[in-house]
Amino acid sequence: MKLTILGGGGFRVPLVYGALLGDRGAGRVTEVVLHDVDGTRLAAVRRVVEELAAGRADAPAVTAARGLDEAVRGADFVFSAIRVGGLAGRAADERIALAEGVLGQETVGAGGIAYGLRTVPVAVEIAHRVAALAPEAWVINFTNPAGLVTEAMSRVLGDRVVGICDSPVALGRRVARAAGADPATAWFDYAGLNHLGWLRGLRVGGRDLLPGLLADDAALGSFEEGKLFGADWLRSLGAVPNEYLHYYYFNRETVAAYRRADRTRGAFLGEQQAGFYERVLRPGSPALEVWRRTLAEREATYMAANRGAAGAGAREEEDLESGGYEQVALALMRAIARDERTTLVLDVRNRGALAPLDADAVVEVPCLVDAGGAHPVAVDPLPGHATALVTAVKAVEREILAAAEGGSVSAAVRAFALHPLVDSVSVARRLVDAYRAEHPGLAYLRRP
Repeated sequence: MKLTILGGGGFRVPLVYGALLGDRGAGRVTEVVLHDVDGTRLAAVRRVVEELAAGRADAPAVTAARGLDEAVRGADFVFSAIRVGGLAGRAADERIALAEGVLGQETVGAGGIAYGLRTVPVAVEIAHRVAALAPEAWVINFTNPAGLVTEAMSRVLGDRVVGICDSPVALGRRVARAAGADPATAWFDYAGLNHLGWLRGLRVGGRDLLPGLLADDAALGSFEEGKLFGADWLRSLGAVPNEYLHYYYFNRETVAAYRRADRTRGAFLGEQQAGFYERVLRPGSPALEVWRRTLAEREATYMAANRGAAGAGAREEEDLESGGYEQVALALMRAIARDERTTLVLDVRNRGALAPLDADAVVEVPCLVDAGGAHPVAVDPLPGHATALVTAVKAVEREILAAAEGGSVSAAVRAFALHPLVDSVSVARRLVDAYRAEHPGLAYLRRP
C-alpha cells in the first residue's frame, strides 16, 4: 500500500514511520511518500527516518514528492499533517491573543480560530486534489484544529476523511491505570468535540470503574488530569475532562500564567525545532539520537503553563510516553485495509451519535472501524453544561467555515466574538484586524 504524508517534514513523522516498522502483516504499507513545502525540514526528517529503517530489509520505501499532485496520485491512504504558517504563525497567534488578554493556544480560543482561518482553505484544496487524483484513498487528518479541519474536508470527501487525536487515547490510558485496569480491555465512554470531550465511564467486564476512581483522592492525584483539575472538581463533574478543558475551567489562571511566561509555547517550539533541524543536517550528526532527545524535551514541557497554574508539578514518567496517535493511525489503517475490526475514539461526522448536533457535525466519539470506514457509536447525551459548551464551540467552527468559504470578515468577527473564551465584540474586531495584518494567508478575508 502507498501512504502519502502531507507535512512530511513535520517533527512527529518519525513516530508514524516507527509504527509502520512494527507492522509485519500482509497488506502493510510498503511505500511512504513525503511531501512538504519546506525542503530543509523534509531533508532532516528523511535522515531520521532512514536511520530508523537502517538494517531493515522489509522497511517501507521512503521517497519525497515535490508537488502535491505527485504526492497524492494513486495513494491508498493520505495523512494530512500540515501546519499552515509554520511555528512562526503559531507564535504570532499566541502573541496577538495574549496582547488582548485572551487565550492564544493553537486549538482553543482566539489562537485556535486564527489557526483555523488560515488552515481551512488549504485543507479544502487538498481534499479536492485527493478527490480528483486518488478517489479511493482514505484521508487521515492530523492537522489541527483537528475536528474543524476534518469537518471542512468532509464537505468534499464525505466519510472518507477521519480525524485522529492522541488526547483521548492518553486520557483513557491514564485513567484505566489509575483505576487498576488494563487499558486494552476497557470500554471508554468518551464524547464531545476534538479537545473538548469528557470521559464519563470506564467499563471493564460490564462494571463501571469510574465512580470508584472519583471517590479515591490518592488515585485521582496519581495522574495528569487529576492533578490539573483537582479531585473536588472532577467529582463535581462526575467525569474526567480532556486536558484541554483546563483552558476553559481555569481560563483566568491559565491566561495569567501564559502572560507571565518568558515565551509562548509556539515560540519555544519554534526555537527548539529550528535547532533540531539544523543539528540533524550537520554532516555526521546522529539524526535519530538528536530527534529522540528533542522529543523527550518536547514531551516534558507539554502544557507546562497549565501545570504551573494548577500547582501540578512536573509530568510523571508514564505521562512522557507518546500519546499514541501514530498507533491510532496504524490501527485505523489496518481496520480499513484488512477489515481488522476495532474500536477507536475518532473525529467523524456525527450521523446521530451525539445529540443535539446535526448529522454533518464532526464529533469525537468511540467508533467501530472496519473495511467500510469509521462508524460512530451512539452515546448518551452530555449533561447540560457540557452540551452548552459543545454547541457554542461548534457554532464558532461553523462561522470559521463560513468565513473560509465566502471570505467574509463579518463571519470571522462572529467566530471570535461568539467563542466562550473571547468576551467582547470589540476584542473580536481587533483580533481580526491584527491577524489579517500579520498573516498573508488571511488576505482572502475581503468581503463584509
